[in-house]
Order: sequence, then structure tokens, then C-alpha cells
Amino acid sequence: MKLTIRFITFVTLFVLVCSFSTTKNAYSKHYFSTNLTSEILRDTTDSDSSLAVYKPFKENAHASYYHDKFNGKKTASGEKFDNDLYTAAHKTLKFGTKIRVTNTVNDSSVIVTVNDRGPFVKGREIDLSKKAFMEIAKFQHRGYLIVNIEILEDSI
Repeated sequence: MKLTIRFITFVTLFVLVCSFSTTKNAYSKHYFSTNLTSEILRDTTDSDSSLAVYKPFKENAHASYYHDKFNGKKTASGEKFDNDLYTAAHKTLKFGTKIRVTNTVNDSSVIVTVNDRGPFVKGREIDLSKKAFMEIAKFQHRGYLIVNIEILEDSI
């Protein structure tokens, strides 16, 4: 009799634990890539974005900014480029993806939207619009920064 009660208790607990983990995984987004430094996991069930947990997409990445000569030219997404907007170019992220770029030196960050492909300079991970770059560089006018990149909202 004791063995039967223990077995029923075990099965009940097992079913509860499995149903809880299945429900949680159904509402989670996972992003994987072979060349990324870490996996990104964000629970999308939280309506308050301050409760969402973001892990770095790329740490210690090299960022640069667009030259003024690209103003008004078409981006890979078809939009017109404007150095006064908060946009970025990335080689693999989907167009429309919102990312937070944080300067590792002063912890300043900016949120930008990916709307172009690039950069096409070896060792560079992301190209920012001039406005976004200067905001986190605190107007130091250097050509590149070391930054951390986090995905906030993936494009549909």
C-alpha cells in the first residue's frame, strides 16, 4: 500500500513539473548562432520590459559609424539612410531588430534599429548612425568603439 501511494505521489509531481516546464518553454524565445559569444534568452510573457532578462548578443564588439556621404542613399532594407536617426548596420541580424549598444568604457547605451547590412571592414561587428555613435562616445570623435550588443526586440 505504501509503495502505491509513493508511486502515485511521484507520478503526480512528475506530471506537474513537466507541464510547468512545457508551458514556460512555449513562451520563451531562443536565439542561437554558431559565431555568437552567448545564447540569448528572453521570456516574452512579461508585459513589463523592465522584468525581461537580456543576455549579451555580442560582447567586446568593434563598432564604427557611417560617413556623411551615405546620407540620403538607399540602405539594404530599402529605407533612405539618415545619419540623424538611431539606426545600424549588421551582417546577420534581421531588418527591424531593435538592439541596445553599450560603450564598454563609459557604460553609455543607445537603442537602434537594424536597417542595413555591414560593416564590410574586417573585425567590425556593427555600423551605427553618426547620431547614435556620438551619443555613446560622448562626442569624442573616434572612428570606432568597443561595445556590447543586446537584442531587445527581434523583428517578425
